[in-house]
Amino acid sequence: MTHQIKNLAEYQEAYRRSIEDPSAFWKEQAETFHWFKPFTKVLHWDFDKPEVRWFEDGQLNISYNCLDRHISSIGDQTAILWEPNDVTKPAKSYSYKHLLAEVCQCANALKSRGIKKGDRVILYMPMVPELAIAVLACARIGAIHSVVFAGFSAQALCDRVDDAQASMIICSDVNHRGNKLIPVKEVVDNAMDLGCNSVDTVLVYQNGDTSVNWSDDVDVWWHELVSIQAKECSPEPMNAEDMLFILYTSGSTGKPKGVVHTCGGYMVYTCYSFKNVFQYQPGDIYWCTADIGWITGHSYIVYGPLLAGATTLMFEGVPTYPDAGRFWDICEKHQVNQFYTAPTAIRALMAKGNEWPAKYDLSSIKVLGSVGEPINEEAWHWYDTHIGKGKAPIVDTWWQTETGGILITPLPGITDTKPTYASYPMPGIEAVLVDSDGNELHDNNVEGLLCIKHPWPSIIRTTYGDHERCRNVYFSAFKGKYFTGDGARRDEDGRIRVIGRVDDVINVSGHRMGTAEVENAINEHPKVIESAVVGYPHDIKGQGIYAYVITAGMNLDDAFRQEILATVVREIGPIAKPDKIQFVEGLPKTRSGKIMRRILRKIAAKDAENLGDISTLLNPEVVQSIKEGALV
Repeated sequence: MTHQIKNLAEYQEAYRRSIEDPSAFWKEQAETFHWFKPFTKVLHWDFDKPEVRWFEDGQLNISYNCLDRHISSIGDQTAILWEPNDVTKPAKSYSYKHLLAEVCQCANALKSRGIKKGDRVILYMPMVPELAIAVLACARIGAIHSVVFAGFSAQALCDRVDDAQASMIICSDVNHRGNKLIPVKEVVDNAMDLGCNSVDTVLVYQNGDTSVNWSDDVDVWWHELVSIQAKECSPEPMNAEDMLFILYTSGSTGKPKGVVHTCGGYMVYTCYSFKNVFQYQPGDIYWCTADIGWITGHSYIVYGPLLAGATTLMFEGVPTYPDAGRFWDICEKHQVNQFYTAPTAIRALMAKGNEWPAKYDLSSIKVLGSVGEPINEEAWHWYDTHIGKGKAPIVDTWWQTETGGILITPLPGITDTKPTYASYPMPGIEAVLVDSDGNELHDNNVEGLLCIKHPWPSIIRTTYGDHERCRNVYFSAFKGKYFTGDGARRDEDGRIRVIGRVDDVINVSGHRMGTAEVENAINEHPKVIESAVVGYPHDIKGQGIYAYVITAGMNLDDAFRQEILATVVREIGPIAKPDKIQFVEGLPKTRSGKIMRRILRKIAAKDAENLGDISTLLNPEVVQSIKEGALV
């Protein structure tokens, strides 16, 4: 199995080897998996093109490595433990044998509807086991899965279906989330009405007992199609560089970009990072609270844990239903050993009071994880004191959709931890700070732009259908380096603290939101002339969305604000709703017409005293009126 680091000397040695001879280091890790055809070439790369290929002449199947490979040794062990939204319903568990049979049935069902290697399948589902089963079924037959978070709107879903030219959508009839019932199939129907001409099958998992609209030409029930299939399905041999999945993420321009990950390198890195970052031991119960609609769910609910032969817990609900003790109740009930969640959830639960975690026995927890954004110091200490009881190290993990796996993090019980610092790079990750001209900053106690100098196995390969966009966004800023888009600080001991985005991307509750994407949605309202969106500090979400809006003679009241919010929900989904909307007469612009978001960010952050020189603006007078009308 993949090597697991056990102490500081081993980490230092692994890191040294991985930087001095990355090919030899990753060859060792890769050889622990099952290959139908062993690889002879480890790495080819050229960041200028960009072009990265790992293990390119090898053949494998990632679902085989997640499931079949474990059957003889741990076939009866629980692979997925599922906790439903409804507390009155029992948890479900799937052994590795049981999960393999279910994945094979689903894979055969997809094949029966004409899905084959290379076809794209969109999954728009709640956090039910069938979502993980469908992901693995796609991987088994070589279909490319693209999971879309089931909170996105019909328009956002349609945009992703059309970009991927998907031939199937897998969804549920409804989604249970807290005390809400979300009409998932209805959203899919609306998306189909907007376009989605490539889709010929909608496979619907029955998650409730409500009636839904039905088209016999397109719609098929999961329980009717999947249950009649054979429980064996030969895994499709995949080249290491064949596409595994597309995951859409917001960028600084309006259109979401499809991040592409491939089979071999992604498999090697997610397993290696999972075992080391969480120090998973046989028999542990591991729980990541993310949604599979995001990269965290792909890498650290499904693939990483199953590749490592772990027991991974999936949760359908929300942290505050039926009350603010739900997370801690699940930790006690299932004796969770590693718990991985987002700072937003930590802050929201912290605000509910210390009495909630105090009611539960959390002594089983050995490792606490944080993901999605840098965790603030107050939340870090609360998490440490009230959840970890000062005994469970916190791994404050930094990574991105594009990186596929965790790149910078403490290793629990091995490296030290420091609040607000992601700390040290993983083996194989050559992280550097550069100035705006691309010069490397070698000293400690410096601040710069975070780049990576050498490819790791799960690095982004392309943006789907638009390779030039991939080059422009990640590889064009600094020659020979992957640019993360984040600013960072290195302390006197070499620990890295990620400060946040330096482009027009907002991190709302750990979800990246492109300002252009939100602006485009706001501008869809017929009475909006122009808008500008910035992030501002938010106590719970980390960053909130602040919108400055120029209108065409409307009553500037809350009713109009609600209309704008409804437009954003329709175009993107509730996740992108602005927290504050300020109506303005104009926006500060340069003489070339560029909106000066730096000024708007300062005003939104209540830091309008020192806006710098505004005399070169096309319309400096507008700044004073925006300051006076700011929503504080």
